[in-house]
Amino acid sequence: MDRKTFKTGETVDFIVVGSGSSGGIMARELARAGNSVVVMEQGPRMEAHEFEHDELKYRQLSGITNNPATNPQTFRRDADQKAERTAGRNPLTYARVVGGSSTHFNANFWRLHEIDFIEGSRFGSIEGASLVDWPITYAELEPYYTKVEWEVGVSGLAGASPFDPWRSKPYPMPPLPVKSSGVLFERGARKLGLHPFPAPMAINSVTYRDRPACAQCGLCGGFACEVMAKSSSVWTVIPEAEATGRCEVRPETYVFRIGMNKAGRATGVYYYDGDRKEQFQNARAVVVCANGAETPKLLLNSATNGFEQGLANSSGAVGRYLMFNKGGGAQARFEHPLNEYKGANVTRIMHDFYDSDPKRGFYGGGGFDARSGGPLTWGQSVPNGTPTWGPEFKEYLESYTYWMNCSGHGTSLAQATNRVDIDPELKDDWGVPAIRVTYKDHPDDVKHAKWQVERAVEIMDAAGAKQIVPGEIGEASGGVHLLGTCRMGNDPDTSVIDKYHRAHDVKNLFLCDGSSMVTSGRGQPTQTIEALAFRAADHIAKFARAGEI
Repeated sequence: MDRKTFKTGETVDFIVVGSGSSGGIMARELARAGNSVVVMEQGPRMEAHEFEHDELKYRQLSGITNNPATNPQTFRRDADQKAERTAGRNPLTYARVVGGSSTHFNANFWRLHEIDFIEGSRFGSIEGASLVDWPITYAELEPYYTKVEWEVGVSGLAGASPFDPWRSKPYPMPPLPVKSSGVLFERGARKLGLHPFPAPMAINSVTYRDRPACAQCGLCGGFACEVMAKSSSVWTVIPEAEATGRCEVRPETYVFRIGMNKAGRATGVYYYDGDRKEQFQNARAVVVCANGAETPKLLLNSATNGFEQGLANSSGAVGRYLMFNKGGGAQARFEHPLNEYKGANVTRIMHDFYDSDPKRGFYGGGGFDARSGGPLTWGQSVPNGTPTWGPEFKEYLESYTYWMNCSGHGTSLAQATNRVDIDPELKDDWGVPAIRVTYKDHPDDVKHAKWQVERAVEIMDAAGAKQIVPGEIGEASGGVHLLGTCRMGNDPDTSVIDKYHRAHDVKNLFLCDGSSMVTSGRGQPTQTIEALAFRAADHIAKFARAGEI
């Protein structure tokens, strides 16, 4: 297919910064609405056959993720400490390829429930946190959840959970085949009177929109899907955006500043091309979908006259309220091999404990699933008391196929002190000031994670596990779910964007990714990010047609 290209001197209608879950959707919807669109992506464009199942390279050596050697970050627990550069993986980890983190995610696809949008009203204030309602409701987002499922492709079983929110359509594909871990998880949960159900996954269980069904290779989390069964934007909405003839995807373009004029309007973006030469692309509007780390970084590095504290930051909220998803679980060993290295990572989940319950004595809710990790990652997580050398260590390594994880996924409270800002000293290989992360778990997040560990142990015991290793709960030092750093809201004094994702301070600047989220949800944010993108694109396209950008 011949792909559209624009000259940097041309003024396109929209620049979309980022090509992941939200950026791909935004590009397709705006291009289909008749607009010219350039998608800027930091990383390369890779074809399906170029991705690898190299666990060491992809999960440990930044194969397709942001590399701490070239894109370093610093980390500290609180503002009184000096932030230090981290070794190994960055604290905030995300893919740097066309398709963004939708290429390497596990593909768990939970909708938020009605409660997620109104927790501020339901629970009131929590000391040390900013728990507030979203400016939109589940009912407003429901049509877009459905659109995600049918346009992008999700497998699942509607009505299988008594705790699911209402929906307007079933899933377009049946659930994936159940794995051994799913069978055992379901057995244990049902013995305890709980309600496990088939996991909704952004993975094809049958051929869908000319993409094949899952090949059961067993390596989803951290890896791209070479058969294109995973519903990543690089295989789904991005080709459809390009098919309009109005969208260019420009890989290896590192956007480092948003251009502004004296009238306070965005004029385009400054970026480094693949040869590290500075370029500028003109645009009538800019939509930043770079993720909850790179989006605030870009705004803060775009400080200018009138926006001395960072672009769109009159509220001071840019970069603040960083949330991950705190959770706790347990490893379990069974009598017979489970062969968990085959099939999609997750086939059964449970939402009995989704809501926060004041009777527990702390805020926090979430879900559980049954899963496994890759053999290298698993072998590096040796339980306490297990020798790390000799015959007993060898026996442990060789027992890999007998083990599974019961994983809890939960909430993180928004705190103004948890943030992404700019390190005053460190710069990356392009000379761009680097991200500084300040993060400390709220005490309720830790209590809830420990509570989840206890529940996971109970479920695995009921399932008949021969050995159970409870998860250790420590202070978070990073994450992959990067949420809340440019939160939406009706009040410009306390939020960065309005409910249509327009920046309060800049009329033709829009932000739409995990940074938009007001609360953390219960552990799997990607479907919500994509639903928000479909909704935002609808409104942005209407604004463009009405000449309101």
